[in-house]
Amino acid sequence: MAAEEILTMSQKELKRLQVISKALEKQIRQREAADILELSERQIRRIIKRVRDEPGRGVIHRSRGKVSHRATIGVVKNKILRLCRGVYSGFNPTFASEKLFERDKITISCETLRQWFIAEGIRYEKRKARPHRQWRERKAYCGEMVQMDGSHHDWFEGRGERCVLMGYIDDASSRVYVRFYENEGTLSAMESFKHYGMKYGLPVSIYLDRHAAYKAKGQATVEEELAGREPMSQFERALEELGVRLIHAQSAPAKGRIERLFKTFQDRLIKEMRLRSIKNILEANKFLRQYLPVFNKRFSVAPLQSEDLHRQLPPGMDLDKIFSVRTPRVLRNDFTVVHEKKLYQIEDAIRTDKVIVEERLNGAFLITHKGRPLRYRYITQRPLEKKKLPVVHNKVPTQPKDNPWRHFRLPGSPRFEAREEALAGAL
Repeated sequence: MAAEEILTMSQKELKRLQVISKALEKQIRQREAADILELSERQIRRIIKRVRDEPGRGVIHRSRGKVSHRATIGVVKNKILRLCRGVYSGFNPTFASEKLFERDKITISCETLRQWFIAEGIRYEKRKARPHRQWRERKAYCGEMVQMDGSHHDWFEGRGERCVLMGYIDDASSRVYVRFYENEGTLSAMESFKHYGMKYGLPVSIYLDRHAAYKAKGQATVEEELAGREPMSQFERALEELGVRLIHAQSAPAKGRIERLFKTFQDRLIKEMRLRSIKNILEANKFLRQYLPVFNKRFSVAPLQSEDLHRQLPPGMDLDKIFSVRTPRVLRNDFTVVHEKKLYQIEDAIRTDKVIVEERLNGAFLITHKGRPLRYRYITQRPLEKKKLPVVHNKVPTQPKDNPWRHFRLPGSPRFEAREEALAGAL
């Protein structure tokens, strides 16, 4: 019996296969599938035909792992980069590609040149786009886009400490999911999204603001620049592994649906909790389990299309690993790792310069290398460094003042003659 073939797909391909399968089963139209996957209808028809002929493999691109026939050879690429660093220094990719064709007879697209600039770290002045805002229609399918945000407020009206309400609202149906947390941080965002995914499934996209927990603020590392990628926050990295697309709003009015929801909750939910004398996060989250179904039944709306695009979590997916804060750390020569001013001794013999420190939502603390947990122990007390004794330099002994050598003078000098006469008179 021949061995079964194992296909490896990315989250993007799994999402594409789900939408194409719904189109094959006539649950959605090809035009709607094209809008969801952001492809043309002709491409959708081509993919559907491939999926019919090759189930499973049809969504995998046939060029995977192959070098493009139109790839620019290294000599030409090096010449182009040398010109862009020298003669065309400061030129943006579009202008540089025009001048390369006009002056040097080299044809290169501005998009390829832009990717090379990012990979090589060549900086250029970018033109700021003029902001444009307009009314946006609701999405047609439930799970196509979910708005997310956190609301800082005195939710317990002085009966307890201030906290944050992490909220989710479906753009098509206005279905709401919220939970209370101490702060609006990375762990709060991860845990709230984990609860949302376990209850409703994974949405196609998340629409949220540029809070530090959702959007990385620092500069890209060398590895990210070479790969042509922007720096990613821990939350962005986790959602990318799940195949959920993040859309960052440019302003608060852009995500008006979730902002209006918080205004409603700051009126209605606060009064409901006041009636029940709720004064802490634990009691509030317990109350939300019975409050949200009633609220959604009253205020949610029917989406334009009845099909739900939420993807159920794949069986066996390690959510604790995905929703973890991963921090690269240097492995010292003595196999020790420093993390948050604490010292850990690695007990496994490995060949690497860096390891990954994982802090999970359940409180677990792991040190991994290539996904494999390493054995370690916490060093409670660092060895004391031996204090170096100060080096004492032996000084040259000085002669006493009455030593005759201190008054030695060369023969023939006036002082020598005077000294000789004084000695003769004394005798």
